[in-house]
Amino acid sequence: MAEPLLDGLIDALRRLPGVGVKSAQRMAFHLLQHDRDGARRLATALTDAVQRIRHCERCHTYTEAAVCPTCLDPERDASLLCVVESPADQAALERSGSYRGLYFVLMGRLSPLDGVGAAEIGAAALLERASDGVVQEVILATGFTAEGEVTAHALSQALRARGIKATRLARGVPAGGELEYVDLGTIAHAMGDRR
Repeated sequence: MAEPLLDGLIDALRRLPGVGVKSAQRMAFHLLQHDRDGARRLATALTDAVQRIRHCERCHTYTEAAVCPTCLDPERDASLLCVVESPADQAALERSGSYRGLYFVLMGRLSPLDGVGAAEIGAAALLERASDGVVQEVILATGFTAEGEVTAHALSQALRARGIKATRLARGVPAGGELEYVDLGTIAHAMGDRR
């Protein structure tokens, strides 16, 4: 019979995406048997991250400061605002080197069946940010999943109703694909051919 602390560790590891009971058990046993120092480092890093990382006041990505370094970078083109679903999508675009504007991170996508509406993804904050008089174009870089398409369509309509130019990434990112997993060349091509 497993001990409560071991059960707790296994259950905590199961919260990670793609980790089932057996994988969580292997990780727990590995950390306890072979890498207790690594376990301590992991625990400290998680504790520090949860306590110190927050959302940027301007773009909602993760940062330790009130405003992230990207938003503070004077070399960025403030007339372009790229809307992405997650910080992972933002990181993928940054790695492609194809975009030098600013971002707005939704932290999700519309999914009415899951109870995720416009309020949950920060649509009002996006519309306010895009209406600041500096932004000239909003690039909707949500995924090409059904939910990503619905999100892009709804945001596009709301932006255009306010007279704000809204464009969408060009196809090239595979249908059903997540930006986080798309190769950098495809992302760069899609950004260059946005419509």
